Amino acid sequence: MTCCYSERRLARVGVKDLSGSIAAPDVKLNLGGDFIKESTATTFLRQRGYGWLLEVEDDDPEDNKPLLEELDIDLKDIYYKIRCVLMPMPSLGFNRQVVRDNPDFWGPLAVVLFFSMISLYGQFRVVSWIITIWIFGSLTIFLLARVLGGEVAYGQVLGVIGYSLLPLIVIAPLLLVVGSFEVVSTLIKLFGVFWAAYSAASLLVGEEFKTKKPLLIYPIFLLYIYFLSLYTGV
Repeated sequence: MTCCYSERRLARVGVKDLSGSIAAPDVKLNLGGDFIKESTATTFLRQRGYGWLLEVEDDDPEDNKPLLEELDIDLKDIYYKIRCVLMPMPSLGFNRQVVRDNPDFWGPLAVVLFFSMISLYGQFRVVSWIITIWIFGSLTIFLLARVLGGEVAYGQVLGVIGYSLLPLIVIAPLLLVVGSFEVVSTLIKLFGVFWAAYSAASLLVGEEFKTKKPLLIYPIFLLYIYFLSLYTGV
């Protein structure tokens, strides 16, 4: 009886039925002309000012470069420079000035590391010492060249000195073969040092030095003698 009375009273008062669910707003996002319906969580984040969490950056084509290009390593350029150093005669037609005018770091570093590896004989400290001599020896040649009036950058000297170690690497197998013949071994060592010094000096000692060329050629020659001593121990 009481229940029926309550229902009739509610009907007269006009109370509406509050049961049911609240529909989520139908929000659509325009991406490239296509409308994509957003979820409730996405809509909530955007309304609260956190829409930046949902942003996706486009891939930059420059970020997908090959590793060698990213490190600025040109293998063809390095190979050409190696040929220029190993064959320093002008009659062969190589544009040898590219070794000086277009210096790089990875090619000379690879040559110095390779020379260090064949000089190891189980002594890993030799590697760091040879790299140190390369860096500071090149710095000495650079400072001397600048004092003498040469227009050369430190990076150019570093690259030329590093690449010009190749003749010493070439004679290394020969020294292993003729090591028991002292006279022949000494001649090969002198040939390797002259070869390396000539390759470096012909690139670094330009016409601007005029009569001062011996002042720069001599320390370059001594530097390669020291490099050879690190390999042979003499």
